[in-house]
Amino acid sequence: MTLRACGLIIFRRVLTANVSDIEFLLLQTSYGIHHWTPPKGHVDPGEDDMTTALRETEEEAGLHSSQFRIVDGFRKELNYDVVNNKKIGKTKKSVIYWLAELSDPNAQVKLSSEHQDFRWLHLQEACKYSEYQDMQDTLNEAYQFLLGHLKP
Repeated sequence: MTLRACGLIIFRRVLTANVSDIEFLLLQTSYGIHHWTPPKGHVDPGEDDMTTALRETEEEAGLHSSQFRIVDGFRKELNYDVVNNKKIGKTKKSVIYWLAELSDPNAQVKLSSEHQDFRWLHLQEACKYSEYQDMQDTLNEAYQFLLGHLKP
């Protein structure tokens, strides 16, 4: 059985030294090894993937779908094994991410109990925080996609 999760890579545009730049939102889990990740979560029965991504973003970061827009054309699926601490072995997991731009760069993030901290990070910092190579690759792909598709 494969666990399925969906989420959004939320970004905002910020002005740095008169140049527009991109920052990504990463949340730090309050459980396990306290890893950093975009908001995401498991698909509930009867729920479609995008509904899951929107629900999880609101639950985990307090950001409602009215506060961002989904960027057309970017969808990334990650597939990996998760070590299950309750029994010996691994579980397969599939996570789908879409890109979403925050409408108001000053919108307030409100964490759920599943997370203990959040950061808005430039690409290099976001990759450093994320630690996992597949997430680093995804953030890099998202950034390159945005450079080619965002209007000033």
